[in-house]
Amino acid sequence: MTPHQKLTALRTIVTKEILRFARIWIQTVLPPMITTALYFIIFGNLIGSQIGDMDGFRYMEFIIPGLIMMSVITNSYANVVSSFYGSKFQRHIEEMLISPVPNYIILIGFVAGGVTRGLIVGIAVTLVSLIFSPLSIFNLWVMLSMIVLTAILFALAGFINGAYARNFDDISIIPTFVLTPLTYLGGIFYSISMLPEFWQKASLANPILYMINAFRYGFLGITDISLLASYSISIGFILILYTFSIHLLRKGQGIKT
Repeated sequence: MTPHQKLTALRTIVTKEILRFARIWIQTVLPPMITTALYFIIFGNLIGSQIGDMDGFRYMEFIIPGLIMMSVITNSYANVVSSFYGSKFQRHIEEMLISPVPNYIILIGFVAGGVTRGLIVGIAVTLVSLIFSPLSIFNLWVMLSMIVLTAILFALAGFINGAYARNFDDISIIPTFVLTPLTYLGGIFYSISMLPEFWQKASLANPILYMINAFRYGFLGITDISLLASYSISIGFILILYTFSIHLLRKGQGIKT
């Protein structure tokens, strides 16, 4: 394929993926906004007033970056896993695989759709947070780069889940039993400095902790984890998941029988 043809193929896949979730925005974009508003009311206003300041900031300000990142993680993942499994279920992914379109173009197209949904939902949640607290940005580059890296990482993870899924139940197992616990234990509502020493060390095994802390640094300038470690882990996981995803496409995992 010529570069122009590849670009056309990529643009087509990305457009399809964006239109897919945009058509049902009431189901894809609105629910995270409502859920976040409830978090702010319950945790920010009610519980936060009892907790007081966290690392020199009001509790409401402290949890905003974590809630934004949580919405980006869940939506980037959910968009790709449901879309790719849907393509398998409807059997039109096979047409893409036998076409001249390179595997990396197919993968980037699905991931781009997940990243777009994650970022749109992240922006929507940020707008909701403005109702409850003013936002301050300490380092714009760190904030933007980390949220994009995180969206890419979990979009790739969703692709892998979609490749292995054999039925609709399989696309909900990982989010329910792995992704959600790791997200809630990733420092959204607390600083790991509050934990006993053993649990502080145990928390370091959670990769989401690094992403949330780096994103919080972009907003507030505070973090429990070094930025170097956060970026190294994020980029390292992206490279590993991208390589594995390409391998699954070449192998035809869950597609070829």
